[in-house]
Parts: sequence; C-alpha cells; structure tokens
Amino acid sequence: MKTAAVDVIKKLAEAGHQALLAGGCVRDHLLGKAAKDYDVATSARPEEVVRIFRGAKTVGAHFGVVIVRQADETIEVATFRRDGVYSDGRRPDSVAFTTAEEDAQRRDFTVNGLFYDPLKDEVIDFVGGRDDLRRKVIRAIGDPRRRFAEDHLRLLRAVRFATVLDFEIEPTTWSAMRELAPCIASVSAERVRDEFIKTLEHPRRVAGFDLLVGSGLMGVILPEIMALQGCEQPPQFHPEGDVFVHTRLMLGLLPADASLPLILAVLFHDIAKPPTFTVDETGRIRFNGHDKLGAEMTGDILRRLKFPNHVVAPVVEAVANHMAFINVPKMRTARLKRFMARPGFEDEMELHRADCLGSAGDLSTYEFVRRKQHEFASEPLIPPRLLTGADLIQLGWKAGPALGSVLTAIQNLQLEGALHTREDALRWIEVNAPVPDQFAEETGAV
Repeated sequence: MKTAAVDVIKKLAEAGHQALLAGGCVRDHLLGKAAKDYDVATSARPEEVVRIFRGAKTVGAHFGVVIVRQADETIEVATFRRDGVYSDGRRPDSVAFTTAEEDAQRRDFTVNGLFYDPLKDEVIDFVGGRDDLRRKVIRAIGDPRRRFAEDHLRLLRAVRFATVLDFEIEPTTWSAMRELAPCIASVSAERVRDEFIKTLEHPRRVAGFDLLVGSGLMGVILPEIMALQGCEQPPQFHPEGDVFVHTRLMLGLLPADASLPLILAVLFHDIAKPPTFTVDETGRIRFNGHDKLGAEMTGDILRRLKFPNHVVAPVVEAVANHMAFINVPKMRTARLKRFMARPGFEDEMELHRADCLGSAGDLSTYEFVRRKQHEFASEPLIPPRLLTGADLIQLGWKAGPALGSVLTAIQNLQLEGALHTREDALRWIEVNAPVPDQFAEETGAV
C-alpha cells in the first residue's frame, strides 16, 4: 500500500474526517495487483483539505477534487459526493457533498465502488463489489442503462476492465451496453482513443476486440473494421477465411508487448480490401492497390481518432509497405539494405510474420530477412557516405538531379560492397562520370 496515500488518510483522520482509499486501487489491492494510482475519498470539504495540506490545489472544485503533494507524490483527494443530472452524457451538471455510501452508488462498476480503510485494515463495500471480484464479473452499479446514460465513456471502460482483468460482463450490464453502444459517438475522439488503446495494448487484446465487436461499439468507432466481415479472399492464399477472420487471427499472433504502431498496423493492414475487391477473368479474387489505398484510409482513420503524428506515420508506412515483402528476395543488396534500415522495420517484420502465420503459413521471406540481418550485422546497414554533395561540387559538379544520381550510384555500390573507401569512389567517378552533370543523361540514372 502506498505510504503517501496512507499518510494523507492519517492526517485527515487526525483532523476528525473520515478518509478512505477508493476505486481502482482498492480493487487492485484485493486482487493482489500493484495499483497505478491511489485515490482518497473523504468527508472533508475541499476547503478543509486545502487547509490541512499546505500547497494543495483544487483542480475540480465543482466536483470536490483536490490534489495533495505528499512525500513527493501526488494524491487525488475527493470529497464524498452525490451526482446530479448528466445532460451531456459525460459529466454531472451539479454535485452535492454527501456520505461514503451515497458516493459508492454514483460510481460505474461494483468492482470500482469499494472503499478501504488502511488504518483499520477494513474493506467497506456498499455495492457487492467483493462478491463480483470473487466471481470475476463486471457489473454496473444499480441500473446499467442509467449508469451508461450518465457517462457514455463507461461503455468502453466496461470493455477495458473485462479485458485487462479477464472478467465476464454481467448479462444485464452487457445488454445495456449493446442497446446504448451508439451513444459512444457523443464522446470526444481523444477519450475514445485512449480507452481503445488501453484495451488493444493489453495481451488479451483479442478478447477486447471481440467485446468491442459484440457490443456494437466497434461498428460506431471503426465501421471500416466491420466492413471486413464477409470480404472473401483467395482460398489458396487465405484458407483461414475472410478478411475479418484474418485480421482477428493476426491480433492473436502478436507478442504480448507489441508496440501500439504494430497493433494498429495489424488492425488496418487490409482495411482497403473491401473497396478494392475484384474478380479477374480466371475467377481469382484480387485486391489490386489495397496497400496504397489502405495507407490513405489508415491515415484518415487515425487522424479522425486524434492519434499523434508520431503514431500515425509508422502505421501508415507499415500498411503501405506490407505487400513489398513479396519482392524482398529479388531486391538488389542496396535496395534491401535501405528497406531494412527504416526506423519501423522491426514492427513491419512482425506484421509480416503475423500476416504469414495468419494465412498460408509461409515464413520463407521472413526467414530470408532474418538471415540477411545476421549477414549484415558486422557493420551499419547504411554506413556514412564515401562522398557527399559538397565533395562533388568541389570537383566541378552543380547541384541538381545529376549530382543526386551519381551520389546514389556511389552509395549503391558501397552498400553492395563494390566500393569501400573515399579513394575508391573518386576513382569510380574518374572512369564513369569524368564530365560533371553528364552522368545522369548518359546512364539514364535519373
């Protein structure tokens, strides 16, 4: 139990107030898990909390929330409250300060409605949360429809808690989720994104994916994913089934600690197969250009969900390049090294591995690249250039396409082991490009 939170409770108790640990930290403590945050609920009013703790700051005075610094840690202290009407489906229009029992009734799920008194080592349960922890059940407190109508984000929170805790969602709660799933459209993209990420980043991401689909939330958040259902694939390459089945299968093949860009790349790598679906004259199903269109669609989807550029860029690149692995064994060494040297390449390799295992199972290209990585491991894939543009300008070249072409030609030979030193490169220029600016035209290298 975090010492700073207990110290806060001690000081509040010494001042004559009831103070308890509340919410997720109690749930995690009872489950034997380490809690990320420790929140304190108290009978003390915000002004009383500020008076007791020097430097405390009210960050949600309307909701009775005060941030207390204790032993260089930050503890959120909230006054017991009863919520008024929720007119926006997100936050109450008003609150009234009240008792611990009424405070528990306003919370989302029974497993999050528990209190714990660390001074007495006593769990205080007004909502049946301990039983639901034992049963491994996510159950809304009170009327599920009312709980979800109050705060629509709770729809996604139910999915997340069921996923990360490996709990079942209680039937009445599940029924209300399915009925009210369209309400998630009213929640800001940023909040939807954050809950979505927490679900899919967990090792049980396939279970979370299934809950999102089964509840109807996926159809509201990502209708493009639901469009994958029933999109058939060539059976000789995809015996597993349609694009939806393939995508779900791939999610289950990722390592537990898969990066967010990799997870999203798997989710969206075939997103453009439905709009590019065709059948050629031989009867074979084709998806010509689905990689490039998929990259465009992926960028649009991620920006719609307000993902930052540092996430969008590698996911879009992975989707755009996932079909390029077909040509890897035929690539010249220089092109292969450039392909392998890109920052997101390891995630792209995992995407390719899962793509293969989630279809026909042919890992020959994946294994080829791993052998090449071992072969190239003795030096950087892209070493410093033997010559720079400034070197060529000193030799009489002018900035332009021809200069760029000769630099590329020299680097290609360097990457393929034909040139090793600056002197090698200068001798090569003497023989192959003795007259500045004519190299591109004579060789067609532009």
